Amino acid sequence: MPYLPPSTVAESLEAIQRGNLVLPAIQREFVWKPSQVTALFDSLMRGYPIGSFLSWRVEPTTVAQFRFYGFMKDYNELNLRHNPLLDTPPDRAVTAVLDGQQRLTSLNIGLRGTYAWKNKYGWRRFAENYPTRTLHLSLAGTAAENAAGLAYDFRFLTEDQLHAMDPDEARYWLPVATVAQAKRVNGLIIELSTRGIANDPAAMEIATDLWERVHSEKSIYFYEETDQDIERVLDIFIRVNSGGSTLSYSDLLLSIATAQWKDRDARKEIHGLVDDLNATGAGFRFSQDLVLKTGLVLSGVSDIGFKVKNFTAENMQLLSDEWEQIAASLRVAVGLLSDFGLSGASLTARSVLIPVASYVHHRGLTQAYRDAPSEARDRAALRDWTMRSLIIPGIWGSGLDGLLRALRDTITQHGACQFPVTEVERTMAGRGKSLAITLELVDNLLELKYGDATTFAVLAMLFQQVNTRNVHHIDHVFPLARLAKSELRKAGIPDSDIDTIGDAKNTLANLELLEGPENISKSAKSPAAWAGEVFPDAEAMASYRDRNALPELPSSATEFLEFLQQRRDLLRRRMLITLGTSNVPTTEGPADSEAVPPIEEAVESESVEE
Repeated sequence: MPYLPPSTVAESLEAIQRGNLVLPAIQREFVWKPSQVTALFDSLMRGYPIGSFLSWRVEPTTVAQFRFYGFMKDYNELNLRHNPLLDTPPDRAVTAVLDGQQRLTSLNIGLRGTYAWKNKYGWRRFAENYPTRTLHLSLAGTAAENAAGLAYDFRFLTEDQLHAMDPDEARYWLPVATVAQAKRVNGLIIELSTRGIANDPAAMEIATDLWERVHSEKSIYFYEETDQDIERVLDIFIRVNSGGSTLSYSDLLLSIATAQWKDRDARKEIHGLVDDLNATGAGFRFSQDLVLKTGLVLSGVSDIGFKVKNFTAENMQLLSDEWEQIAASLRVAVGLLSDFGLSGASLTARSVLIPVASYVHHRGLTQAYRDAPSEARDRAALRDWTMRSLIIPGIWGSGLDGLLRALRDTITQHGACQFPVTEVERTMAGRGKSLAITLELVDNLLELKYGDATTFAVLAMLFQQVNTRNVHHIDHVFPLARLAKSELRKAGIPDSDIDTIGDAKNTLANLELLEGPENISKSAKSPAAWAGEVFPDAEAMASYRDRNALPELPSSATEFLEFLQQRRDLLRRRMLITLGTSNVPTTEGPADSEAVPPIEEAVESESVEE
């Protein structure tokens, strides 16, 4: 493999623009963060080497056999994350990048395009929270001292940020794209003149230095592979990209599936499916990794680990043949999780999707299952098992691949007509993943607080009359506004109790599930006042309290601590009954235990195993 003659950054970007420099389907997509892009430009500006690149010259006879993609230019992490598919003419050779995509894409975005990411605290699903940003370089001088050790101040800025600046400051922020567009340095000088800073020696020096780095210096070195044997190219690609954390195993699996699937575009199919699943209900956060892992499980592959030895043509063909059914099963399964009231914010272990999808796939269930009256009892059993698996620590942590295989086998053997809860739990217990409830766990769960991801699953388990297909809020039974320190002092509550109330007001004993409209109407009314309005007769009030495991409702903050202890006792008893523990004590003892540890969530096998 010889080195090609070095080229400038501008020449490489021009090759990208013409479609001569492309990405093979085995490449993953752009994943660099803005800070990595600016660090690359800082290195370029300082004359540091930015690494060599590995390419593959694809001859016309080979071009027709594969799919190729273009480089990202305008990246938006909400809705523009996927590389464009190229219609590559079969009568000419192209150069495909095997190593260096992230750096070349970063140069392309910085010099020719835009980068949009979510504003801090902005809602994830709203496009307006992803403003377009273009890369700028400060010509006012070198960067202030910073932890990243950057010498130059490159920043992605929005139009609003530029307009908000003092005009004298704004004129020193040069769009980096201006440098790329200036084929001759005179064009750059004209730009500085229009900004009124052409006579500033420091500004001129910084700007012309960047122009020279882009247009004059030959800093791009390609090492070229010319062999047309795809097996050799795949081997090179895997060896180059599987070191460190530069490429995950799901990326490799997707890359090889894309290269080997004959009748469909794996990249488009899988990315489209991930997007569809994550748009279900209130929104989820499923990953490419999880979807591919589910594909391996549902297609019946014996070893579902992300290992190079499993990326065989036979397995990839099996995955391709089963893809329509796999995708359909995943859509039904995610719909069920949404029906259970779960979303990205409350699903503490995304891997629970895989056995749910296995059951759906094995029975060939369609979307009709979600509403069929004849399946109501089965759905309830599946929901109950799902929620219990989410509230017990460690179920979806270590040993995941072995557990998923065992659950698949159990569902295949016993799940022809209904979800085999007993057999599934027996299988889990045999692998050290018992769903048995202990008194210690119950007391730990009672210490859960508002905002903990597990809290929704626990409340949904305890109050199974709640129709989780409707939007529900986790509501404070006694409103927080009435438990503010100022309000408590007005009520004459001693400081020692105020501190106790502050620690306890967000715990499970003061929480319930209310549908959205009910929660809004409740506002900051006292529990007794609100319930008295909504449930005016004694029978309705008793029913409401029984459904929600509520004692006599308090009218003022002075009654809060007594109410909290009574509610905690009621929840503890209901939890012991609901979660299947037969050892229900007749009296309550002290709960002397630590908080629930976080539930581990991982898709295994992130390291190379050849």
